[in-house]
Amino acid sequence: LRKRRERLKAQEMERLKSFFRGNPAIELAYEFKERLCGLLNKKSQTAKQCRDNIRKLKEMMKIMKYEAPTEFGKLAETISEWFAPIIRMWRFTKNNGITEGFHRKMKLIQRRAYGYRNFENYRLRVLVECGVNL
Repeated sequence: LRKRRERLKAQEMERLKSFFRGNPAIELAYEFKERLCGLLNKKSQTAKQCRDNIRKLKEMMKIMKYEAPTEFGKLAETISEWFAPIIRMWRFTKNNGITEGFHRKMKLIQRRAYGYRNFENYRLRVLVECGVNL
C-alpha cells in the first residue's frame, strides 16, 4: 500500500486488486493517496500550472478535512502548515548540489594535506579552492 502504483510489478498489482475487493474503504484511501502524491511530486511548473495545482490541492484538503477519515484531516493540517513551501517547490526547484560540491572539495583538501594543524591555513586553502577572491 505504501508503494506508488507506477512502481508496482504485475504480480503486486494483482495482489493489491484482490486486497481491495474485500476492503473498498482502503481502496478509496489508496486512490486518494495516489492523487495527492502525484500532485505533490510535480516540479518546475509555470505560474498558470501552479495556480491550477493550488486549486486542486485546496479541493483535496477540503475533502481531507470534512469527508475523509480523521487521519486525512491531520494530514490536511500538516499540508496547510507547509502550504507556502509546497507552492515554492512547484515553482522553483532547488537542490544542495553546490554545498555538496564544496564539501567534496574540503574533504579532498584534508586528504591531500593529511590534516591541517592550523585552522586558518585550512580555511584559506578552502576559500582559494572554492574560487573566493581574497
